[in-house]
This record gives sequence, C-alpha cells and structure tokens, in this order.
Amino acid sequence: MRLVTALLVFAALVYVGVCAEDSRNHKEDSARKGARRRGPVHMTEQAWHIHRQAILVDGHNDLPYRFRENNDLAFVAIDIAKPQKDFHTDIPRLQRGGVGAQFWSAYVSTRTMRTGTAVQETLEQIDVIHRMVRRYPQVFEMAYSADDIVRIRRAGKIASLIGIEGGHSIANSLGVLRMYYALGARYMTLTHTETLDWADSATDTARHGGLTPFGEEVVREMNRLGMLVDISHVSVDTMKHALRVSRAPVIASHSSAYALAPHPRNVPDEVLRQIRDNGGVVMVNFFSGFITPEGARATQHMFETARQLRKRYPDEKDFTLALEQWRKENPFPRGDIHDVVDHIEHIVRVAGVDHVGLGSDFEGITHTPVQLEDVSCFPYITQALLDRSYNAEQIHKILGGNLLRVLRKAEEVARGCATAQPPLLRPRD
Repeated sequence: MRLVTALLVFAALVYVGVCAEDSRNHKEDSARKGARRRGPVHMTEQAWHIHRQAILVDGHNDLPYRFRENNDLAFVAIDIAKPQKDFHTDIPRLQRGGVGAQFWSAYVSTRTMRTGTAVQETLEQIDVIHRMVRRYPQVFEMAYSADDIVRIRRAGKIASLIGIEGGHSIANSLGVLRMYYALGARYMTLTHTETLDWADSATDTARHGGLTPFGEEVVREMNRLGMLVDISHVSVDTMKHALRVSRAPVIASHSSAYALAPHPRNVPDEVLRQIRDNGGVVMVNFFSGFITPEGARATQHMFETARQLRKRYPDEKDFTLALEQWRKENPFPRGDIHDVVDHIEHIVRVAGVDHVGLGSDFEGITHTPVQLEDVSCFPYITQALLDRSYNAEQIHKILGGNLLRVLRKAEEVARGCATAQPPLLRPRD
C-alpha cells in the first residue's frame, strides 16, 4: 500500500511538473507571438495582392499647405515628381503606397479670422490643389463624386479631392460655403483649433455647448450640397450636435480613438456608437501624439501652447522657432504601426468594421509612427490587418470602401434635397 501511495504521489508530481512546463511553454509561445505581432511588419504577396485590389482613400493630407510654408505657390522650387526628403509625400511614394484617392486639405491658419484673410487664403489653397493636379495630369485627376473616384482609379490615376479644414474658412457665410463646394470641396471640418462664432472646438474654450442655430444651418446646407460634415477637431458636444442635425453620414477625416489615447482631438466611445448609428466613418490619424497614451498626455495642451506662443511671437519665424523649442522640451514616443492598427481595431469593436478608415494627416504632423513614416507605407497597414485575421473584404472597407459608401450616401441625401432653396442665414440671424 505504501508503494502504491508513493507511486501515485510521484505520478502526481510528474503531472504537475509537466503541466507547469506546458504552461511556461504556452506563455513563452504567446510572448513570442506577441513579440512577432508587435515587431516589424513584413509584407507578403497575399497582402500586396489585397492592397492592389483596394481603392485606398486617405482622408487628410496637408501637402498644399507645405507649398505655402515654403513660399512656393507657383511650384518653382518644389517638384513632387521627384523624391522630397523633407516631406512625407511625393509622387513616387504615393504610387508605391498604392494611394487611390487623396483628400488634399485646403487649410489656412485660424489667425486669418483676425486678419480678415480667411476666404482669400482658402481660395488660394484651393487654387494650389487644382494647379497641382493640372501640373501632373498623368498622375492626378480631380474627383467630385464617389463614381469619379472609382473611374479615375481604374484609369490608374490618383483621384484628388478637396477638404476644407476649419469652418473659419467660410467667414460666417453660407454663400462662401456654397462657392467652395462649386470649386470642388467635398468635406469641411467644422472647426480647427479655435472655437468659432457658431461651433465649439476640441482644443479651445467652449462657448456654445456644441453648435449655435447658425452652426445647425451650416450642417444642413452641407447636407443639401452633398458636402461631408467633418467632426475632427470639434468638441464632443459639437460632435454629438452635428450627429443629431445631419441627415447624411458624418466623417472624422483624421481622428483616432479617445479610449486608447485620451486627447480631446480623438473620438470617445459614446460618439463612436453614435457614428455607427449615423452610418459615418472615423478615419484614423497617424500622429504619434494622438495614438499613444504617452503622446496624448504630452500633447494635451499643444494647441493652447501654440496659441500663447503666437501671441508672444507675432513674427512667423520667431513663432516657429519657439514652437520647435517647446516640442524639444516635451518629447514623447513615436509609437509604431501596431498602435495605429490598435485604434482601427478599437473602432471596429465599438462601431463596427463599416465605420473606420484612414486619415493619415501626413504633412500636417511632426511625429510619425515607425513603419508609417510617409505615404509609401500604407501597404503595411494591409499586412498588419491581415496578420490580425482580417479578410480581404474587411480590409478593402477599411482602406477606402467605407468612405466611398459614406460619400455615395451624402450624394443621395443631396439629391433628395435638390428642390430645397439655399438658406441665406448669417450668425447674427
């Protein structure tokens, strides 16, 4: 009996030891898999095939403003047909990245509200986009509809669309808004970094609790035109207000998930669920300050700091140097492609795979994640999604299909409003 007992005890000890070893091996395997998943992304032929079959739509690129910053609105010094080492964007890299459609941002600083030059400078930026497209006709073609995007991409070109970044650009005029649409603008971000007379910004003091009655009219007029309502940069109250008013799906052209990186520029889960119900899409921003918790903390007051520095240094060169010094004194990690894909996955979990897209913010950001340094890197997102078991149909939706659906729906809503007369309200009304 003692012998039997001893054998049973020995067997039990062996079993426990084997289980412990199996557990350690399982943990080590899991750690190795995690390390591989969080390590560099390596392209496969399958991912290349899926990527080439997609229409990749990037919701936001600030290249037109780089021409203004470089005082080259006539394209004398900068030729994007050649590699531009100081930029995120040039034609060779756009083509390597498989970009099928690009919303080029017609951005001007909010200081133009105070100088009275917002409309003039925005028109100049729209002009830059049109002339850039005409300068490279074998590569670009202007697109004004979802059908245009599909047709242009099938022809092997990059469909070029215009997004107005900030409602300050309309100078409180619906007539100006309508003219921007006539010139090709297909979305407008309701605010930029400052609260307007009619809408609260995410990064400024709120004054309206969202939109004023005139702000509601702006949204309705955008619906009537078929212009996408963009809720990037706006306060949470403005996001919710716009979603209540809009008859068409809304977009966030370059925002990420607040739950993963708590910065006011990002979209909280409660709004993600409302965007799902609205049928809209959140296009994930690549800025390092918006994709990691550390980056979000470090850049929490970035826009307020920039406003204060601009007051202190009215000269543009002095302001730029002061802002660059602040950035050096407030470093934060770059993050990597996996952080960006984490945001995509979070939005998928909360809102669904039909409600997420890509809005890189290239040329408008100072820090980029590892393996998303420029426009040539988009294929890595396809591979990273494939590595996480997304199928080709889902990847195609994320890369651009969701935005195409939203744009088609906005066009449909506009056709339903075709008989409505345009309003003439101004903020004082």
